[in-house]
Amino acid sequence: MTLREFPSQPRALIAGILSAWGSVFFIVLAGTYIGLGALAHNFGFSPWWFALSTVIIWAAPAQVVLVSTLNAAGASLLEAAIAVTLSAVRLFPMVVALLPLLRKRARSVRDLLLPTHFTSISMWVESLRLLPGIDHKFRIAFCNGLSVGYMSTAVGFGFVGFFLAARLPPLLAGALLFLTPMSFLTSTARNCRQFIDVLAFIFGIVLGPLLAWYQVELDLMWSGVIGGLAAYAINRVREAVV
Repeated sequence: MTLREFPSQPRALIAGILSAWGSVFFIVLAGTYIGLGALAHNFGFSPWWFALSTVIIWAAPAQVVLVSTLNAAGASLLEAAIAVTLSAVRLFPMVVALLPLLRKRARSVRDLLLPTHFTSISMWVESLRLLPGIDHKFRIAFCNGLSVGYMSTAVGFGFVGFFLAARLPPLLAGALLFLTPMSFLTSTARNCRQFIDVLAFIFGIVLGPLLAWYQVELDLMWSGVIGGLAAYAINRVREAVV
């Protein structure tokens, strides 16, 4: 298979930015951050504070946790930091899955720091889809371009949400925030190619609502742990029989 190449590293970066702006996640992030910008306005935060939190945290669910804990819940900075950190733990497996695609051309750990920080649901899904078709020496630059495209979209539409859509009805703002988990759900379903992936996806779909219905604490985490282990065990038994 012929891998895609670029004239230079900056051209690979630009190609990544354009790919981000041409993907469905551009629409998803635009809608999500219009809702988040409105949320930050309603809770009394400044637009520049919200933009800075987007660049530093780079995770919409973690920003919801930060804004709600600092304002609505009246938590301290330490409590908010712990809550955001726990929320960000879910990104660790994504980093682990992404690094093998980038490590071959990395000259040092420093080359991987930016992609590691940039790792988010949108960037991760698109990187796994696009990077295998790109020459190794351009992957880091292309991956960073994807992230710059997505992050600039989030920051820009966060300002739009703050200044132009600050009076969104709560139902509409909630619907916009719902775009992110729904896009991740559909993207995960599309990328389920192996039997174990399909099993884990089905278990997660079934267990998640059940645990939420019975008000089990950390329902999302337990859905992943139980569903993933069950899928792994069934797949091992299937491979042993076959």
